[in-house]
Amino acid sequence: MFATGKIETADKQVFYRELSAQLEGLLHGERDFIANAANFSALIYSLVPDLNWAGFYFLKQKDELVLGPFQGKVACVRIPVGKGVCGAVVATGKTQLVPDVHAFPGHIACDAASRSELVVPLVKGDRMIGVLDLDSPLPGRFDAEDQAGFEALAALYIEASDF
Repeated sequence: MFATGKIETADKQVFYRELSAQLEGLLHGERDFIANAANFSALIYSLVPDLNWAGFYFLKQKDELVLGPFQGKVACVRIPVGKGVCGAVVATGKTQLVPDVHAFPGHIACDAASRSELVVPLVKGDRMIGVLDLDSPLPGRFDAEDQAGFEALAALYIEASDF
């Protein structure tokens, strides 16, 4: 059984390096993408400060994301590609770092408490799998270091999982 431990550092590079090591341990030997997504979202939610939602949306058809494992309040179940922050990530294939969700055109408010968002695409080879979505009640919660850290974590998840 893998046990997570609190990460005691204010240095974001050290934080993401330690979080990465914990994620690698958590994913070791398991290939199921749903089981890995469930544990990954729990790890994020328990160790990353100032989040009110952490989870996954998976591309089930070419034009729609469907809710996957997550931690936080209930969420929107289906998001059309191109709509909201998650849909924009699938449409562009690029991470979206949104300091103020109220300023994002077409933002989908699943939780009115969310003020900032970071969404990372999940791509295996040339295939879009879905997105890793993080919400915070704090405006400007995420920065370039968070983006780089979560992009690296998402890559570990993709590499460890069968789709």
